[in-house]
Amino acid sequence: MSVYTTEITSDQIPSDNPIHQRLLKAYYAAEPLVSGDLLELGCGEGRGVSLLLNKVDSYLGLDKIEGVIETLRGKFENARFESGVFPPIDLPDNSFDTVVSFQVIEHIQQDELFLSEIHRILKPGGKAILSTPNIKMTLSRNPWHIREYTADQLATLAGKYFSSVDMKGIAGNEKVMEYHKRNRKSVQKIMKYDILDLQYRLPAALLRKPYEILNRRNRNKLKNQSDELVLSISHEDYFVREKSEQNLDLFVILSK
Repeated sequence: MSVYTTEITSDQIPSDNPIHQRLLKAYYAAEPLVSGDLLELGCGEGRGVSLLLNKVDSYLGLDKIEGVIETLRGKFENARFESGVFPPIDLPDNSFDTVVSFQVIEHIQQDELFLSEIHRILKPGGKAILSTPNIKMTLSRNPWHIREYTADQLATLAGKYFSSVDMKGIAGNEKVMEYHKRNRKSVQKIMKYDILDLQYRLPAALLRKPYEILNRRNRNKLKNQSDELVLSISHEDYFVREKSEQNLDLFVILSK
């Protein structure tokens, strides 16, 4: 089963490559940080499971799409996968050494409950590692997102529950930023027709279909205009650095 859209990017769709590699970078960045019993909240189709599985004693992945979970169970025999909607998280207190959740919190209506639940299920001294888009670098409203954050906003929110908040970000090299510049220019050409600012005024549900159509068309256009650039970007062209408004994603390490 596949659920790939422009929101759930694919390593099989060439025009998705820059975004897929950007999302994959979070797993490479988390790889040296995970240990013990690991929980992934929002594992999707298992983009980074193979990177983390051999670094931990146990792995449990949760996601809401049952068909995807069934596929993952057949693919990774040494991991556990369960379907469910969160928060709350139906797991015992103090049960995991590490929790990872990449590109998920922006989809969660009850984000404070989400963070408090992560804190609850972590063992004392445990770590949570999260990524989410940096709203300062967002090109348009994403109707699949409940909200997006600045680094300070997410740090303040997480600080209500965690004793240590280490806010970093995922950035890109010149090649990545050239793609981002071209993407921004292309999106701006589309947005100039939104003279009534409907992207922010209409309900998200009404925007999802046109967003998907225009976003896919835009990615294909960028690939056709610069096939070599789009296909050459890898996770190595992204890197973790200290907090900056120019980071593409927020990457935060939380300690209990």
